[in-house]
Amino acid sequence: MILVTGSAGFIGSNFVLDWLAQSDEPVINLDALTYAGNLDNLVSLKNDARHIFVHGDIGNFQLVSQLLAEHQPRAVINFAAESHVDRSIHGPEDFIQTNIVGTFHLLEAVRAYYGQLGKEAQNNFRFLHVSTDEVYGSLAKDDPAFAETNRYEPNSPYSASKAASDHLVRAYHHTYGLPVLTTNCSNNYGPYHFPEKLIPLVIHNALGGKPLPIYGDGQQIRDWLYVKDHCSAIRRVLEAGTVGEVYNVGGWNEKANLDVVHTLCAILDELSPRTDGKPYKEQITYVKDRPGHDRRYAIDASKIERELGWKPAETFETGIKKTVKWYLDNQAWVKNVTSGAYQNWVGKQYKA
Repeated sequence: MILVTGSAGFIGSNFVLDWLAQSDEPVINLDALTYAGNLDNLVSLKNDARHIFVHGDIGNFQLVSQLLAEHQPRAVINFAAESHVDRSIHGPEDFIQTNIVGTFHLLEAVRAYYGQLGKEAQNNFRFLHVSTDEVYGSLAKDDPAFAETNRYEPNSPYSASKAASDHLVRAYHHTYGLPVLTTNCSNNYGPYHFPEKLIPLVIHNALGGKPLPIYGDGQQIRDWLYVKDHCSAIRRVLEAGTVGEVYNVGGWNEKANLDVVHTLCAILDELSPRTDGKPYKEQITYVKDRPGHDRRYAIDASKIERELGWKPAETFETGIKKTVKWYLDNQAWVKNVTSGAYQNWVGKQYKA
């Protein structure tokens, strides 16, 4: 059995769905169900005995300790995090509490559990911490991509809080001998992505006849990773990663935000054209850039390919088309997550 935290969110829910599609090993799913945690993501597992959902916070030491003692998992995979830069600018305290304090309490509970395991169980146990490329800061246009040896230079409250959590995980390995693994991924996209991030926001707004907001000049570059590729990388790191090591996970797909939006518009023109026959790109609107907006992220994912034999299965072209089709086929899911609170937040964030 494995314990997965934050697994009603975007990446976590995809991981659980993919895990149970490929394995009968049960999953304990711990999620606090904040705005981005959504049980609709896991509705297909509602009557699946292999999936046990627990509503709770990683910062609840007693709850986590109880779950560990009761279920005796062989691994803990930590997705739980506040994870949106824009929200961290408006409300950094939630990010400090979840990403730093919450990770500390989770590590303390896991450390106590690990300490009472027998030798064989200790040898097999892993704590896998899922992090982000944003901890490395920003790259200039011609800089080499982020490697695992890059120093940390976080530029937002979100990335600073994730950097702190990464350091705590590292420290618990070196100080207490906890068998940890860390992955730092590039920008994910795909099914079940909460529509505050660029790709699902553009799809949602385009279909609703609303402006497609572009920060600044739209030339911010990101490396795009299809979420199911990310999930396969995590499974591989859990299976064969070297304890104490960090593995960068990327899609080898550097794209400027404006180019991503143009691609989305072209796919929507093909799959769900506007009733007036006009192209969706006419809805593009430029808005004031956000504070401290990192110019470029890029992941060098050669270590995980070299050492563990992993590389992404999807190109950006194949993955983005699958993503658009998923959103078109799952408009009921989109409607359920785009509440009044969501609309108010988007209106505040993307002022022209």
